[in-house]
This record gives sequence, structure tokens and C-alpha cells, in this order.
Amino acid sequence: MYWLPKCRQKHLPRVKFNFHSRRTTSSSPTWNDQFKILFLGRDEFSCLVLQELHRSDVWQEIHLATNPDEKVDRGSRLSVSPLKIFGHSIGLPVYTIPPKSEFKNWAIPPPFTNVDGPPSPQHVIITASFGRILPFRMLKLFAPERRLNVHPSLLPAYRGAAPIQHAIMNAERETGVCVTKMLKRSEGIDAGPIWGTRTMSMLEDISFADLRDKLAVEGGQLLVSVLRDMMTGKAVSKPQSQTNISYAPTISFKDATLDFTIMTAAAIVQTYRAIGHQRPLTVYLPTIKTLQMHSPSVHTSPPPYTPSVPGRACYSKPDKAILIRCADNSVLSVRKVKQEGRALLDAREWWSGAKSFGLVVDNEINFDSQDDVDQWLQPEFIG
Repeated sequence: MYWLPKCRQKHLPRVKFNFHSRRTTSSSPTWNDQFKILFLGRDEFSCLVLQELHRSDVWQEIHLATNPDEKVDRGSRLSVSPLKIFGHSIGLPVYTIPPKSEFKNWAIPPPFTNVDGPPSPQHVIITASFGRILPFRMLKLFAPERRLNVHPSLLPAYRGAAPIQHAIMNAERETGVCVTKMLKRSEGIDAGPIWGTRTMSMLEDISFADLRDKLAVEGGQLLVSVLRDMMTGKAVSKPQSQTNISYAPTISFKDATLDFTIMTAAAIVQTYRAIGHQRPLTVYLPTIKTLQMHSPSVHTSPPPYTPSVPGRACYSKPDKAILIRCADNSVLSVRKVKQEGRALLDAREWWSGAKSFGLVVDNEINFDSQDDVDQWLQPEFIG
């Protein structure tokens, strides 16, 4: 059992890997049938796919390629690819790719560099959450049917870099994973024929990390199944449908910017579950500075003095949270916030400071008692 160290990555949770001996059966492939695989990836999704592949008996060799180490947090911390850490822990050779600007000239390691004859059918290139588009110069070193990608969506839905996040944000009730043929860039990204698909239901409150891990394990098992079928000549690919095509572009700052007048509290929480691991949910203060909302939740029984106008808020002592009125008369509860240029604070601590600086202003409201005044404050907010 191996834990991917949390300290290596800023926003990613620990993933537990269970190491077992390779599965073998009486019908296991012989040494000459097993594949020599170049596996390209970077993150926890890649690691869990690799775990399933590594436990199988379909490979003779596995070579890994992943991102270089990178200094982050203004150079104070070294970020190391999870795939690199995992690969070293299970004794696989790991190669480091160059930065994006130099990637197109990267030399694929042996034994995949034979250019004197046709590509060996024993050689397979596999990508899983790799984050780079392979130039045709690399792809053509492998036979067309040996260029595989593990993609976490039901293609042709959610082609692109962030299929899991967009599926959660759009409240899909079903998702899945595909193993596809990689095409050269001019033929389309994530548009290749499909070798296999697995479908799964999505829980209503599932987070990115949980869905990522479930899809990765399913994807790894599907990959092994496809490779087994390729060994026996049973693998068949099918073209993607040309209808219901959708896209999942990289998550941007705009995706994490909140508008309480059009977003319900449930939609905001859903967005947090989808992208909160990589981008904090953000609103703008009257000073033009930003305020990040951490660990938001839907408040189902807001107090009577909660503001009625979307974008206004109060501080609730019992909840120890800022309550924000959102679209459709819903209420968002936020217990921790981070103002631009400041540390993460509890809601009360930030609220008190914001009042003193004039960022929130109490309105004149008739309260039943002074206790109500102390307990519920109705300010102009940031909406």
C-alpha cells in the first residue's frame, strides 16, 4: 500500500494505491505476446490507470513519461508529478518531458524509436490525463491501432481538458470512460474511434476527487480489457457519433467567478465540488479586490433576518458563517473566506474587519430586540 504524498502537490488530495502481484491465469499471454508500453501521464488519474495496468499480465515492459519538476508558490516549493513518484515506487523507468515550447522535439525513449521499418505491433503508446497533444512525429512511431488514450467521459460528450469538472458542473446523472484511438491534431482532439466504453452513474453530491478516482479505476480496467482483446485479435473500434458533441475546455478564472443574481446556492456548491480543488470560488469586493469563498454549503433554514436581495448577506453567529442570498431565494453559507492579499480567515474574523473598513454597511432595519441586532447584521454586500 502506498500513499501519494500530499506535500508534493498543493491542491490534490492523497490517493491510496494497493500493490498486488500481477494477475496471471492459465490463459495468460506469453512473453512474446505481451506489449511494450510507453505510458504518458501526470496526475492521480494517470496513477490509478497505471495501477490497474501494472497489476495485469498484458505487458512485458512499461516506460513512463511525465512532466518535469516545477517550482511553485514563488519558488518556495517543488511540485513533483504524482506519476513520477508512483512510477519510482513500483520500479518503472521514468522519463521527463521538456517544457511545452520544446515538447514537439522531444525524443521518445527506446525501444520505441525504430524508424527503419514499420512500427512493431508489440509497441503501444498510452496517454491518460497527460495534458499535452502528441505531434504526429511521435504518433507515427506506433501502429495506428496501438495509439490509445484513456478519456474520462462518454465521448463524443465532453471532448477536451476538463471533462470531469464540466460533467459535475452540469449536474450530469451519468458519465463514463472511454479508450480511444489517438488521431493527429488536424483530425480532431478526443475525436478518434472508440475501442471500449464503461458507463457509471454519478452521485448527486460527488466531488471531483471521488469521481476522478472512480473513473480512473474503471478506465484502467477497461484499458487492460482492450489490450487483452488486441492480443487475441478480438478488439474492434467504432467511430464516434457525430451528434451530441460537447466540449470541456480548461477551467478558467471566469468559471470560478460567482454571480449571486443568477446562480443558486446549490449551483455554487456544485461548482465548488467540480473545480474548488484547482480554482477558488471568487467574488469582487467594492474595492475591486477579490474575496474567495471556501467550503460553501446550502443553508436550508436561514434565519428570518437573512437579506432577501441576491448578493446581500448577513453574519450568523449560530452558524459561524456568512449567509448570502442567491438566485431563486436560496441561501449560501460560507464559514471561511480569503480576501485578496490576506490570509484565510474564519467568517466572523473577516466580517468584523470588513465592517471596520467600510466594505459592508448595516442597513436600518426594525429589529424586535437589541439581541436581534447583535445576532443578525444585514449589510450591503459584494454582489
